[in-house]
Amino acid sequence: MKHEAVPAGTRAPLRPTADLRVVIVHYWLVGMRGGEKVLEALLQMFPQADIVTHVYVPDKVSEAIRRHKVITTSVSRLPMAPRLYQKYLPFMPRALEEVDLTGYDLVISSEAGPAKGVIAPPDAVHLCYCHSPMRYLWDQYHTYRDGAGWLTRMLMPPLAHRLRQWDVTSAARVDRFVANSTHVAARIDKYWRREADVVHPPVAVEDFAPAPAEEVGDFYLWAGELAPYKRPDIAIEAFRRLGKPLVVIGGPAATVTRLSDGAPANVTFLGHAPFDVLKRHLATCKALIFPGEEDFGILPVEAMASGRPVIAYGRGGACDSVIDGETGLLFRDQSIAGLADALERFEAAGLAEVDPARLVAHARRFDGAAFRDGIARALAAEGLSVTPT
Repeated sequence: MKHEAVPAGTRAPLRPTADLRVVIVHYWLVGMRGGEKVLEALLQMFPQADIVTHVYVPDKVSEAIRRHKVITTSVSRLPMAPRLYQKYLPFMPRALEEVDLTGYDLVISSEAGPAKGVIAPPDAVHLCYCHSPMRYLWDQYHTYRDGAGWLTRMLMPPLAHRLRQWDVTSAARVDRFVANSTHVAARIDKYWRREADVVHPPVAVEDFAPAPAEEVGDFYLWAGELAPYKRPDIAIEAFRRLGKPLVVIGGPAATVTRLSDGAPANVTFLGHAPFDVLKRHLATCKALIFPGEEDFGILPVEAMASGRPVIAYGRGGACDSVIDGETGLLFRDQSIAGLADALERFEAAGLAEVDPARLVAHARRFDGAAFRDGIARALAAEGLSVTPT
């Protein structure tokens, strides 16, 4: 499979980029997570851009997003859409196709939920930045269905079947795909049979810095949303087995309560923590523990920007950001025993002593400038000249 950028195509160049009418289609705007940070970076490149989204809750997003014209689809008019928007997934394909994009020269879809299915004008370039093909339709379908209520389990098979057909069909409407990792590029190839350039999402590496060597502790760190697929359970049980100190940062509170009940004394739960607390722990931990499979995973880059190595499961986006044996360690067995073995190998190899400056230099490969350069290259291949800002 080929996932590298290809030479510029034959599309005739459009007028100067600053004069382009640009619209960015983002699945929904109900909070600030990784996808919304990517949207902010795209808006920095295209300050004239309008936004199309299914559901918009202004007070849940940044001022950088609120400054732009936001157009919502018909999904926003359904009952309690700001809270129940994911339940309205079957209505989203038609809602996207009803959006009138007449007059726009560049369409950028930000795809993790339905976004790429808009119908772009015939002379417009449609670039899709894909965070992930919809996991609940494809590789995680059975996991989502098994964990759903009885009504959802009954409705999912016929609805998912139709949505998959639309998902594949709408992929043909995109001129160029850009994936946030080689892992996602491979899934784009698998499910949509399209090639994709790889441009990693922007990480605010400048917000992190190493701590003095004497302040680095003997504890390991697990951080993030305490979701099952992130495998905090593996981390807790591996540290129970080894007796080494582990700090867990993240929520929700109900999950913290459930996981901490019966956890060993060497595992400390801080729950949701302010950014300064997370930043301090990233800079002073022995290493970040990252046992889940992520599409990309920003946290390992933030740890390396803080001068600390990463012990990560060797599948998914971590394979793009962690260099095995240099900036951390990748383990292949996603189990308690597999992680426990990785911890012992990590310490035996002395990887905790890796030069923080080397880790910081590596993390800078994932900064905002690298993201903007990558998007500019992808657009250049479609005949658009963009000067990254």
